[in-house]
Amino acid sequence: MKKIVNDPQRFVPEMLEGLALANPDTLRYVPEYNLIMRADAPRDDKVSIVQGSGSGHEPAHVMAVGKGMLDAACPGDVFAAPPMDYVYETTKLVNSSKGVLLLVNNYTGDRMAFDMAQEMSLADGVNVKTLFIDDDVAVQDSTWTVGRRGVAGNFFVIKAVGAASEAGADLDEVVRIGEKVNSMTRSMGLALTACTPPAKGSPLFELGEDEIEIGVGIHGEPGRRRAKIAPGNELVDTLLEPVVSDLPFESGDRVALMINGLGGTPISELYIAYRHAHQQLAGKGITAAKSYVGEYCTSLDMAGFSLTLVKLDDEIEGLLNAPAEIGVRIF
Repeated sequence: MKKIVNDPQRFVPEMLEGLALANPDTLRYVPEYNLIMRADAPRDDKVSIVQGSGSGHEPAHVMAVGKGMLDAACPGDVFAAPPMDYVYETTKLVNSSKGVLLLVNNYTGDRMAFDMAQEMSLADGVNVKTLFIDDDVAVQDSTWTVGRRGVAGNFFVIKAVGAASEAGADLDEVVRIGEKVNSMTRSMGLALTACTPPAKGSPLFELGEDEIEIGVGIHGEPGRRRAKIAPGNELVDTLLEPVVSDLPFESGDRVALMINGLGGTPISELYIAYRHAHQQLAGKGITAAKSYVGEYCTSLDMAGFSLTLVKLDDEIEGLLNAPAEIGVRIF
């Protein structure tokens, strides 16, 4: 597998250093803890928002650092939870007088690292709370998780709590908002190909030329079943039905609809998927009031996509509409 890699063991730090060098006015890199933080963090007029998880999901989470989004991200190695001390030191570095909120995708290793870091930070007198994100409807439990997995729906939690924090909400209010958005968010994905971690150098799992994995996790974990490739509309239907029925979403609902690329799918194909999802929702009386198409939470170079729905009300929609400026300069 051809990749732009030097030493695979240096993949994450070299990526983070490049990210910081490209955005020196907005981002700060602390190499000791794989930490990317806002250049103006911490600020005592707002709760600091931190996300971790493994690397390999970019732009999540290090590229979601900025005004109205995350204050910091401290990823682990590719598909690996950050070490507990990375989270602990990050929490101390971004601590503000209004406290710290740790966002955690619901995987066993991430929960352990963040729970221990929170416990140690509390002992130091830091006002810190943790919020677990679990939007994936594909599996209730698996070898890799303690309950449902956190996947691309984490973007909506980040956006909502980031907006609330920027507006001056206290820690308890920011947590309430995050829990509310998480409870209204459902996702499911499918893989057309496996991904290739740099340190492994070969695909993480095997799929036949005509096979797909339905309900795949963002680390390549198995989902509900293997199936044969089908036309795009049928692939969308395969994800849409379990997502809609899980909350459930009903006629009259307004939703945010996200088609998230997993790293190896052209955006043109994502818009083909969006088209059908939007039309199918309209046929059910569900209005896609907000649209998100692109890569938000990837799995390295995996081909495939996930579909996320968020049930909107005035509060959630207002938070998603609030201004945000990620620290990564695109244009």
